[in-house]
Amino acid sequence: MDYATLKSLKPSEFEAAAGGYRTVGDMASQIKDDLEQRIAAGVRNTLEGEAVDAAVVQLRKLATNFHYTQVECALITIALNSLAYELRAAKNRLEAAVEDAAAEKFSVGPDGSVSYPAAGDKVDGKVPEGGTVKGSAKGKPTNQPIDPTGDANDVASALERQAANIHPNPNFGRAVAIANRIAQAVDEATQADEKWAPKLRALKADDDLAVAAEDWADAKKDATGVRHGAKDYLGEIKHPPEHGNPEDNAKWWKGISDQEKATYASVYPDSLGSLSGIPADVRDEANRVVLAEKHGEYSMQLQEIPKEPNKYVDIRDAVPGNAYSGEWVAWDKQYGDKARELKAALKGMEAIQDRFDRTGQVDPKHPGEKPLPKAYLLGFDTKGDGHAIVANGNPDTADHTAVYVPGTTSNLEKIGGDVGRMEKLWRASDGIAQGQNVSTITWLGYDAPQSIVTDAPKSSYADDGGPKLNDFVSGLRASHDGDPGHLTVEGHSYGSTVIGSAARQGDLAADDIFVAGSPGMQVGHASDLDVGEDHVWAADAGKSEIPWPSSDPVPEVGSWGHAKKDVNFEMPDIIPWFDGDGMSGPADLNPTDENGIRLGVIRIDPREPTDPDFGGNVVNTDTSGHSGYWDEDSESLQNQAKVVVGRYGEVTRK
Repeated sequence: MDYATLKSLKPSEFEAAAGGYRTVGDMASQIKDDLEQRIAAGVRNTLEGEAVDAAVVQLRKLATNFHYTQVECALITIALNSLAYELRAAKNRLEAAVEDAAAEKFSVGPDGSVSYPAAGDKVDGKVPEGGTVKGSAKGKPTNQPIDPTGDANDVASALERQAANIHPNPNFGRAVAIANRIAQAVDEATQADEKWAPKLRALKADDDLAVAAEDWADAKKDATGVRHGAKDYLGEIKHPPEHGNPEDNAKWWKGISDQEKATYASVYPDSLGSLSGIPADVRDEANRVVLAEKHGEYSMQLQEIPKEPNKYVDIRDAVPGNAYSGEWVAWDKQYGDKARELKAALKGMEAIQDRFDRTGQVDPKHPGEKPLPKAYLLGFDTKGDGHAIVANGNPDTADHTAVYVPGTTSNLEKIGGDVGRMEKLWRASDGIAQGQNVSTITWLGYDAPQSIVTDAPKSSYADDGGPKLNDFVSGLRASHDGDPGHLTVEGHSYGSTVIGSAARQGDLAADDIFVAGSPGMQVGHASDLDVGEDHVWAADAGKSEIPWPSSDPVPEVGSWGHAKKDVNFEMPDIIPWFDGDGMSGPADLNPTDENGIRLGVIRIDPREPTDPDFGGNVVNTDTSGHSGYWDEDSESLQNQAKVVVGRYGEVTRK
C-alpha cells in the first residue's frame, strides 16, 4: 500500500463485494432449508426401502455443503466490511491531511511527500527557502522536547520535532506534521491490508465436493480469527445488555439493523443461541452453526486418538482375575476417558441431527396425521454433561407450547430419548388442537443429577436449574409473536423438582404445570407454584403388589428428599406386624409406659404432588413404570396432551 493506491482506493467496492457474498450466503441458506424441510421430507414420504436411506444421505450431505457455504460467506462478508471500515478510516485521515496541506498552500507529491513554500524572517537578508519533506508513520507532532520517559519513543522522530521547532521556516514544522499524518494513514491502510489478506485467503474452501469434519473445525477457527480481526468494526455494533433479562434482550434485538443482526449472528453464534428473548428461528440458526462446528471439532479429536485395541485377552492366555489385555489397559489409562467423553457428546449431537432429518416425516403408524414440524435448536453446548434445547415447531408462533424438563441421568448423550418423548407429545397434542399450532420443547438447560443414589437426593441441582428455567420460559413469552399463547411446563422425575424450585425462587411464567413421577417439588401446596392450584396436574403410575418392576417408585421413595413433610403425632392402639408372609395381623404397640402413660408415634408424611393434601389435580394413568407416561395411545399421554392444548374438561382424573 502506498499513497497513490490509498488515494485512489474506493472502500465502497469492498462493501459491494461483501454484499455479493451476503447474497450468496442467503441463497445457500434458503437452498439448505428447502433440502432439509421440503425435498428430503418428500423423499421420505414417497420412496420406500433402501432408496430412501441412500437419497436422504445424499440430500443431507448436499444440505451440509450449503450450510457451510452460508457460514463461510457470512464470515467473508464481515471480513470485507471490516477491511472497508479500516481502509475508509485510513483514507479519511489521508484526505483530511491533504485538505490541510492545500489550505496551507502546500502541495502533496505522488509519493506522499509535502512541499512547502519559502517563509519566515529573513536570515542574512534572505527569506528562508521552501522545501519538501517525507513523513514518518511514527512521527507525533506534539512539539514536545526529547523525553525518553514520555511520548518521544522514537529518537529519530523526536529529533525531527526538535528540528521543526528551531527551523527558520515556520512552514517546515507544519509540513512535517502533515507529511507524518499522510504516512500514518498509509501505514494504517497497509496494516489493514496485511491483516485481512491472509484471513480472507484462509476463508477459501477446499476444492472438493464434500464438507468434512475438519472443514467445520476450521470454520470455528475462521470465526475466531474474523472476530478478533474485526474488533474495531464490531465495536460499532450495539451488543446485548450485560446481564439483561429476556425483555431487555428482545428489545435490543428489535432495535438493531438487519446488517447488524447478521453480523452479530455470524461472529457470536454461541452467545446469540443461548440468549433468552431472541426469536426462535434466530437462535436455531446460531445453534446449528455451533452444533456443526462442535461436531467437527470433536470428530477430529476422536480421530486423533489411537484406535482402541482388543479389550480382552485370548481365553487361552487369560489368567485368573485379569481378562483385560495389557494393550487395552495402557490405552484406556491414556485415552479412555477422553474417548468416552467425545463419543458420548457425538452420540447426542447425532441424535439432534437425526431429529432435524425427521422434519416433515409422517408417522407410519398414523399415516393420516400431520408430518412432524421443523425442529428448532434453542440451546446447545457441551459444557459438563452437555445441554440441548430442542423444539418441535416454532414456539414463537404456537398457540400452545409445552416445555419438558427431564430428570435424573439426563445428559447430551441421552437427549434422543427425551426428544422422542416430546415428538410423541406433539403428535398427541396436535391431533386434538383443532387446527391450532403446537410446539413441544425438550429443555435440557440445566445440569441434571447423574446418579440416582448420590446425586438425585440433593436439592442443589434443582436450585441451580430453577432460575435457568425461569429465564427460558420468560424468554418464550418475550419472543412470542402477538398474544403470548398458552404455555405448559412439564417435568418428569427430578425435572418436576426443578420446576418447583423455579416457582419457589422466582416467577415461573407458565399457565399450567404437569408433573409425572415426581419425587417432590420443594413446596407444600399446589398454590405455591405460580399458576394457581387448579392448573397443577400430577401423574403417578401407582403402586402394585410388586412395585419395582411395574409401578413408579420414585414419588414414594424420592419424596423423602424433595417433598415438604407433614409431621403428625398419633396415638395408635395397634400396629401391623410382619411375620414373613406379609402384613398378616395386628400387634400391641406397647400403648403405655411403666407408669401407665400412653405412648404416641410421630409420623412424617412427605407431601408429593399426587398426595391429596398437596392440592391440584391428580390425573389417571394407564401405564406402568417410571418412564411409561409417554407410551403411544395411552391415557397417560392423552391426559398430558389435553392439558397442553387447554382441554381441561376432558382430562380424566382420579
